[in-house]
Parts: sequence; structure tokens; C-alpha cells
Amino acid sequence: MNTTTAKPEPSTQDQHETQDQPQDHRPLQRPVNDRMLAGVAAGAARYLGVDVTVVRIVLAVLAVMGGAGVPIYLAGWLLIPDEGAEQSIATEFIRSLQSRSR
Repeated sequence: MNTTTAKPEPSTQDQHETQDQPQDHRPLQRPVNDRMLAGVAAGAARYLGVDVTVVRIVLAVLAVMGGAGVPIYLAGWLLIPDEGAEQSIATEFIRSLQSRSR
């Protein structure tokens, strides 16, 4: 005797419940607290959901091994907005240059 069981299809109610659940997704921002220099590592750690020490070690290793950690940190400082700010430093600078040219 050969018996097979079919897997039940998820109901549309189950699909809506999983889609409507809020996800714990924080925006990428440099926090005002918990920062050592500009808060790039702390902001990246919060966004990725990892310990800030891991991000700091990775940036330090990249800085020592090939020098890539320094430009990555500087780019993060310029491009990631402060917590509570609407724009990053780079965006504010570009907008100020555009307003001067008008």
C-alpha cells in the first residue's frame, strides 16, 4: 500500500499575518550616544544587528592591513546622517553649494 501525504498549503490568513508583522529594522544613522569618534561603527552595528566591537575590530583591521578602513570610516561619517537629523553631512554640503549657485 502506497500512501502519500500532501503538505497543506498555507492559508491566505497565515500569509497576511507574516507580512503584517512589524520587522525590527532600524534606519542607518550615527547615534548621538555610544560613539567613540563620529559614531560610524555604532550606527553600522545597530543597523546590522551585531556588537559594536565587531564592527570596530573590522574597521581597525581594514585600516591596518590595507588602509581601506580609514576611507570607509570617513565615507560613513559623511554619508550616514546623525540620529535625529534628516540629512547627512554630505547632503547638507551639496545642498548649500546648490543654493549658492542660484
